[in-house]
Amino acid sequence: MRKLKNEELERLSVEEYKSADKSNLILILDNIRSLNNIGSVFRTADAFKVQKIYLCGITARPPHREIQKTALGATDSVEWEYAENTLDVVSRLKNAGVKILSIEQAEGSTMLQKFDFQPDVTYAMIFGHEVKGVQQEVVDKSDAVIEIPQFGTKHSVNISVSTGICCWTYYEKVYL
Repeated sequence: MRKLKNEELERLSVEEYKSADKSNLILILDNIRSLNNIGSVFRTADAFKVQKIYLCGITARPPHREIQKTALGATDSVEWEYAENTLDVVSRLKNAGVKILSIEQAEGSTMLQKFDFQPDVTYAMIFGHEVKGVQQEVVDKSDAVIEIPQFGTKHSVNISVSTGICCWTYYEKVYL
């Protein structure tokens, strides 16, 4: 087997990407402190044609050199918006009919692989602070809490890894 060169991958240009149909998925970053994590989320969002990313609270926003290191230009293709308060974004999206999903470990959570994603529903997945997770008041306003199964000794998966796992699972269940 021969590795493909970038030009052989037939990827969209930034302009083509911006005008292309997007998935019914929105990402909300709730007080993410690591700029590398933020950049990685942008790159994952580009890969799965996420509608939009909301950067909330202390979450840094482009342009920033440390975000760009991992985003590799995805901040130019993926639509994003900053909001000081995550709950304001959640309320606005809920009023627009978006289903809010906190990615968190909680009583009554649904394991990711068992969640029944519907193709005609728009979802907003909320990923929380690297240590504190999604704010409890945000979890309280969510339509569901999704948990990623884990089998080792650590309590959680890195937020950028969590985003990749959740986006892939959503995309696989809805589009493949």
